[in-house]
Amino acid sequence: MDWFADPGAWMGRWVFTRGIALVYLIAFVAALRQGPALIGTHGLTPVPRFLRYTSFWKAPSIFHWRWSDRFFLACCWLGVVLSALALAGVADRLPLWGWMALWLALWVLYLSIVDVGQIWYGFGWETLLLEAGFLTVFLGPAHVAPPVLGLWLLRWLLFRLEFGAGLIKMRGDRCWRDLTCLAYHHETQPMPNPLSWFFHRLSPRLHKVETLANHVTQLVVVFGLLLPQPIAGGAAAVMVITQGYLLVSGNFAWLNALTLVLALSLLDGRWLAAVLPVEPPEELAAPTWFLVVSVVLAVLVAGLSVGPVRNLLSPHQRMNTSFDPLRLVNSYGAFGSVTRIRRELVVEATDDPHPGPDTVWREYEFKGKPGDVRRRPRQWAPYHLRLDWLMWFAALSPAYGRSWLRPLLEKLLVADPATLRLLRSAPFGDRPPAAVRVLQYRYRFTTWAERRDTGAWWHRRFERVMVGPLTRQDVPGVSGRGG
Repeated sequence: MDWFADPGAWMGRWVFTRGIALVYLIAFVAALRQGPALIGTHGLTPVPRFLRYTSFWKAPSIFHWRWSDRFFLACCWLGVVLSALALAGVADRLPLWGWMALWLALWVLYLSIVDVGQIWYGFGWETLLLEAGFLTVFLGPAHVAPPVLGLWLLRWLLFRLEFGAGLIKMRGDRCWRDLTCLAYHHETQPMPNPLSWFFHRLSPRLHKVETLANHVTQLVVVFGLLLPQPIAGGAAAVMVITQGYLLVSGNFAWLNALTLVLALSLLDGRWLAAVLPVEPPEELAAPTWFLVVSVVLAVLVAGLSVGPVRNLLSPHQRMNTSFDPLRLVNSYGAFGSVTRIRRELVVEATDDPHPGPDTVWREYEFKGKPGDVRRRPRQWAPYHLRLDWLMWFAALSPAYGRSWLRPLLEKLLVADPATLRLLRSAPFGDRPPAAVRVLQYRYRFTTWAERRDTGAWWHRRFERVMVGPLTRQDVPGVSGRGG
């Protein structure tokens, strides 16, 4: 059964496993830092309340067995440690069964968090990490020959990811078909980065070139992934370039980083060896039982792929959908529609207990989303700021904030420390305000002339009061708390 193992793919596996270990590390750190405030026992959408109405079979998670904030943090720390060990190469020195146990533990821990994460974890890159993470269990450590079938499953994942994203665009917003979507996208994307202003100011012709290049990559070049080397490596190289472009033009958590890592795993090992100072072992072999497991895994993935393939072929394609409770094989896609106008929610507070027309209001600043028009957008990806992203969605439609926006304001009224740590700054520090409110503004990037004259990156115009003013007296159970 030697033909089931591919020693020549050693370098691609090495790059992929280090890359996904880094993504896991970032994901667990984000859960550690943000989880208690978002989904903790006293969070915005508490896990204990969610578990009362959700079965294990609908959302498999170890937290059905036990939940406490301390246990949640312990699981996050365990994930941080295990992913750091994998990133440092310790996993590669383990016996095969130890390698599989480590990566399986990472997958179980993160699946458990995602399945109780509710709206905060409803992003496509969560299922992408879980699907890729499950496949990693069966790739084997450095001293075992990489299984050919396992590496082909990575190709299949990358193909569905890219092709699904291409199809959802062509079936969605008309601007993808007339090549004008990127005239809006850099400005209206959920969280622009430091270079987004400059990308937005490219000429209309260059925006069309950007869009056309995206279509060619996701709808044409993608089929090269299914062909032998070096064609597959060439196709993957194109995707490395396009994902790098997306990395430097926006903040999409680890979506682009993990896609890039998947593409790197498909590059010809000789190309990688030319730039990486890593020497593969001269002779590699894989035990028969491990190769049999690879065959079983391939059969399982083939069976579970029926739903995602039907979805790809459907004119009513759904993006970022799981077809099994373990999220083993999923559908992907993003930006089937592109907003033309950017709206932002601005949260304000005052120390005036009786707000009126002359009240002075001061803003809360978020870490990533636009606020102060003079503050340049920052680079956060591949880290994920979940509250900032949901604020963007809530500005699109109040329905996105129905479960958490009011609780957020209640936490701000008592200056809840965990909630304040999600923000860049609060107008009164750790002192509770007398009232809070939410305003809606229309934002746009400044022009070259405006940027030169004012130093501002954004221009904004007030549209309406969305919520409030809300005082502690308006919220039962809140007025007596805080200090």
